[in-house]
Amino acid sequence: MKAALRRERIVELAASTGLASVEDLSREFGVTASTIRRDLARLTADGRLARTYGGAIAVPARETAPDERAQLAQVAKRVIGVRAAAEVEDGETVLLDAGTTTAALAAALHRHRGLRVVTTGLTPLQALGDTHETVCLGGHLRAISQSFVGPLTEAALESLTFDRVFLGADGVSPERGICEATLDQTRLKELMWRRSRHTYVLADAAKLGAEPFHAWLRMPQQWTLVTDADAPAEVCQRFRDRGVTVVTAGPGTA
Repeated sequence: MKAALRRERIVELAASTGLASVEDLSREFGVTASTIRRDLARLTADGRLARTYGGAIAVPARETAPDERAQLAQVAKRVIGVRAAAEVEDGETVLLDAGTTTAALAAALHRHRGLRVVTTGLTPLQALGDTHETVCLGGHLRAISQSFVGPLTEAALESLTFDRVFLGADGVSPERGICEATLDQTRLKELMWRRSRHTYVLADAAKLGAEPFHAWLRMPQQWTLVTDADAPAEVCQRFRDRGVTVVTAGPGTA
């Protein structure tokens, strides 16, 4: 298991149990105590855990600032974006959620022709450039996520339909759906998939099974998860058991 994914699992364990000890984590992941101590030091420096004697405890979840988010899982986001772009056909109208992973998809659409791209986020808008006809849906700007939400955004969506929608997420659960920080976000995302023929969720391995917040979005009966090669096989199978199509972007995708 790669260090980045192991650290994400450590955060999840600390959140679910309240305390993560060096001894237990070393046994859980089959690595040395010194490796776990380095992981805990890194997670503490990143503000994701608080050190205690012999281990660490979880800190309350917070939304990551845009500049911080842009530095996370860069390779995974890039390969997910390229793989998701392969689902798009020339001439389609597609809807992009706000976020850095959907921005990676936006950047990968430059080879397509005749697209109409609609987005609720500033980050995908910047990544699109002037390659396609582009529409940005306005509304109330959530600075922390660089996204537009609220009644104005929802009203604009009610007037449009889409061939495909690509959603981001703070966490994705096979049982509960998409996890977000606020109900404004989940309500908007539900409207987004209801206005689209095909629904995709773009999420790197660290977000699978993560439940950092308490606002949830139920997904349609049929949807596609696009993730990266670090996604554990057993987690992907849990999604498939729920009828979700799981697409894994390999290292050579980018």
